[in-house]
Amino acid sequence: MEARLNQFMQSIGAPVPEWNGAQPPGREPLLGRYCRIEPVDVERHLDDLYQAYSSAADGRDWTYLQVGPFDSLAAYREHLTRIATLSDPLHYALIDLASGKAVGTLALMRIDRGNGVIEVGHVTYSPLLKRTRIASEAIFLLMQHLFEDLGYRRFEWKCDSLNSPSRAAALRYGFKFEGIFRQAVVYRGRNRDSAWFSVIDGEWPALREGFMQWLDPRNFDAQGRQIERLAALIARQPA
Repeated sequence: MEARLNQFMQSIGAPVPEWNGAQPPGREPLLGRYCRIEPVDVERHLDDLYQAYSSAADGRDWTYLQVGPFDSLAAYREHLTRIATLSDPLHYALIDLASGKAVGTLALMRIDRGNGVIEVGHVTYSPLLKRTRIASEAIFLLMQHLFEDLGYRRFEWKCDSLNSPSRAAALRYGFKFEGIFRQAVVYRGRNRDSAWFSVIDGEWPALREGFMQWLDPRNFDAQGRQIERLAALIARQPA
């Protein structure tokens, strides 16, 4: 990129013409081929989500989250009731279209409309969702909505730097690693160094094509196993 200088011969950033900010995320459902994303609703989603999370053999999926595991339906109801009232983070349930059941949650958070920056967080996937097309399609649907409908410039993913599955997922989805923020958070009585990742709007067209090729039913065999990996399909797209 050609350097830009102001009248004082100082380097300045690229222009963002006619920038008026991004739109707030709404509560309309996002529908894909394999899943639907909709705002958390206690009465609709409580039983499905609690059963889905209870199918785990142990509590390891909650290690890097600030809440859980929940040892009773009443305790999970209290949690779900609280997060359902929030607008930032705005929590969504992931619905498996094949079963019609809620199988996980995630949220849009740190919503900065003025700068066009938003983060996905509180990603809480049950065993019913892991390693499925739903998990990847959910991120695709959010990216598509944020970049194409709402006008965001930057989509962030942050996690505990020790959470290797989350870091691997971010890279698989096309987020770029930006660094470690040391001693960024205290949770569960311990320190968290946060790993930062992002996708920016200029990268979205290539990511979109890679996701669409991966999500195509022809990319899966009769047992539902992928033929080509998402990361490979993304890497193949022209910059």
